[in-house]
Amino acid sequence: MDTGNCSRVTEFILLGFAGAPELRVFLFLLFLLIYGVTVLGNLGMIAVIQVSSHLHTPMYFFLSHLSFVDFCYSTVIMPKMLTNTLSKDKAISFLGCTVQFYLFCTCVITEVFLLAVMAYDRFVAIWNPLLYMVTMSQNLCMELVSGCYLCGMACSLIHLCLALEIPSYRSNVIDHFFCDLPPLLSLACTDVSMNELIVFIVATVNEIITLVIILTSYLLILITILRMHSAEGRRKAFSTCASHFIAILVFHGTILFTYCRPTSGNSMDTDKVATVFYTVVIPMLNPLIYSLRNKDVKDAVRKIMSSKIFS
Repeated sequence: MDTGNCSRVTEFILLGFAGAPELRVFLFLLFLLIYGVTVLGNLGMIAVIQVSSHLHTPMYFFLSHLSFVDFCYSTVIMPKMLTNTLSKDKAISFLGCTVQFYLFCTCVITEVFLLAVMAYDRFVAIWNPLLYMVTMSQNLCMELVSGCYLCGMACSLIHLCLALEIPSYRSNVIDHFFCDLPPLLSLACTDVSMNELIVFIVATVNEIITLVIILTSYLLILITILRMHSAEGRRKAFSTCASHFIAILVFHGTILFTYCRPTSGNSMDTDKVATVFYTVVIPMLNPLIYSLRNKDVKDAVRKIMSSKIFS
């Protein structure tokens, strides 16, 4: 390892998509549009759920937290990303970089567990609808959501503490559009094999636990749907769960591709493209997937739009 130019850093330079300067205006407008849709979609979903009393059920309670998490980690990344796309000054302070990484990592891990909780909730609702509200009590819902946030904060704190122990870097130029851990570790002058191993272990364990819950829940959901006597009931249940399952697969697929494979085999450009999916695209798609195919949400929006508030 070359340690000749190692030094402590006070700021980092986020290259972003500097490799395609002719596309920067197009990328800025594209990401601005996506961020606008993300903010309106997720905050709109939260507002609709809060205003509509008939949406005060466990499913929509979890969905409102999913929208909140999507809004948060998109907002942690996108404003700085948009600024850097057009600006020549792409610097971010060391403190700003660590805070951005910690908040982003917390939100992503929280969403990983939240999607597993939502899959379990859908299983309970379809498997035994008569006891659904009893099984998914308000206290249980609060405990499950709190557990998701605690897991996110705890795992992120482990990564942050280990990253803060890195004494020096051979460069302060990060070939990424935000302060993610793998590109940051690639700049370290000291041996970071322990950091990389912990990133791999934590990501893999989290993925195994949550994917087992998700796949088991959806397998049992599929079995329950196939046993339904009503063809219309089977169609509606399968249509709703299929769209949710696809969104989950895209989100987990990009995380597995980015964090659950050997670091030495990573291509930074490939990782940036993969990261765009779960940091930029997925937060925009989630409120669309969970609302456009949901009759209750569409009815609630129509009711709000026709109420006296908008008269």
